[in-house]
Amino acid sequence: MVKIYDTTLRDGTQAEDISLLADDKVRIAKRLDDFGVHYIEGGWPGSNPKDFSFFNKIKNINFKSAKITAFGSTRKLENRADQDQNLKAIVESGVQVATIFGKSWDFHVRNALHITLPENLMLIEDSLAFLNQKMAEVFYDAEHFFDGFKNNREYALATLEAARQGGAGCLILCDTSGGTLPHELTAIIDSVRQKLGDKVELGIHVHNDSETAVASTLLAVRHGITQVQGTINGFGERCGNANLISIIPCLQAKMGYNVIPPENLKNLASLSRFVDEIANKRHSRHQPFVGRSAFAHKGGIHVSAVQKDPSTYEHIEPESVGNQRRVLVSDLSGRSNIIYKAKEYDIDLGSKEETEEVLKKIKDLEEKGFQFEGAEASFELLVKKTTGCYRPIFSFKGFRVMVNKFRHDRPPLTEATVMIEVGGEIEHTASVGEGPVDALNKALRKALEKFYPDLKSVKLEDYKVRILSSDKGTSSVTRVLIESKDDQGNKWGTVGVSTNIIEASWQALIDGIEYKYMRKGGMGCDPK
Repeated sequence: MVKIYDTTLRDGTQAEDISLLADDKVRIAKRLDDFGVHYIEGGWPGSNPKDFSFFNKIKNINFKSAKITAFGSTRKLENRADQDQNLKAIVESGVQVATIFGKSWDFHVRNALHITLPENLMLIEDSLAFLNQKMAEVFYDAEHFFDGFKNNREYALATLEAARQGGAGCLILCDTSGGTLPHELTAIIDSVRQKLGDKVELGIHVHNDSETAVASTLLAVRHGITQVQGTINGFGERCGNANLISIIPCLQAKMGYNVIPPENLKNLASLSRFVDEIANKRHSRHQPFVGRSAFAHKGGIHVSAVQKDPSTYEHIEPESVGNQRRVLVSDLSGRSNIIYKAKEYDIDLGSKEETEEVLKKIKDLEEKGFQFEGAEASFELLVKKTTGCYRPIFSFKGFRVMVNKFRHDRPPLTEATVMIEVGGEIEHTASVGEGPVDALNKALRKALEKFYPDLKSVKLEDYKVRILSSDKGTSSVTRVLIESKDDQGNKWGTVGVSTNIIEASWQALIDGIEYKYMRKGGMGCDPK
């Protein structure tokens, strides 16, 4: 069995754009426990107030399967183990598992610690022996082990022997700088195994500086490693750590290892998104297994084949990891894309002619700059308009946006007015905003929410502007992509294109609102 050791809450937070409060770390720890990881490294007790708070909060929580682990370094040379503040803080944290890191590279011993090589071996053994008397399990992180092995093989192995003499339950070989390539790494693991024997439990901890952390970790398991360390979404210092979101499904679904409860693998995508959300990071759409684009098909030939058998272009069933198949529409689309997407939206295109008409409109619009890959709500509306299954929720009468700047040292005042008609009733509203699009959005909402109160739940989640023809300067064509979200957590994308950024924004805003009402069932299907 391969055990998963998650270090998102400690090593992952060393990434320059990641910061987690103690309560954030508790929430992530609970989610990791639900998912089925074996160890959750909570942080370094006593090193900072957030980690101290986390260990206090975690004492009152019962975990189903995961063991919370405290992290720290070997004792200082001038301290006895029982007087070392770092080791005492680990014991006082209240957890039953500790991971201690020590120097395995002689270069670091001499130039970072400024002590002798024998003194470092003493610190490793002594620190682990002290904790082994106080904790249920103690692990040893051999920092920079692979670099140390390349530089001084015998000394790197001696540090592992010292940790084993101190009672370490698992020796974790760390590629701390991330520079060891997979073929080097596995050869070194084999040498370690030959030296220490088969009964010694080994772990792996790899950084991603060479873009090989996942590959190295998978190969390490093939070479006898039984504890895998990594982080959710590959969070970590510099280029990140080995990504558990890729490692776990590879081990379990592809390599046949027992890693987590099989029924939990379908929660992989939601776990990945949850951690990104808590860390206030945008989820990568291109992340393997869990990204929005991981099972997205664009080319017409691909889509046609996937319709016949998804395994033609998919290496795993998307549902098995909590993801879903998507078919994109673009100027590369064929009839298969259009038919597939229409079925997703329960639209019966009826005839080949209707399908060709939709395809022609899409290609014509993309020639003008529209893009429907990230705006599937606009695509669905386009299909409904083309097939007659569309009825607008209001009649547009006009809008006006005014920007007035009165003082150089103050921002301009932006005001928008909107006039619409619903059921024969004219509504004329005005609103101010932080800019023209914000003011226009507020005025439109104010006008429509009187008739459609459910629209109050719709929020503008993201707003992107792309200049498509920069060679034309300020008269360039602009594409606006808007992502909207409602209070049920549903998200949808819409698009607008114009040489006028306000007009492009208006198109995307209108599509976003009409899509919400349409999905609620308020937009009928009128025959052609």
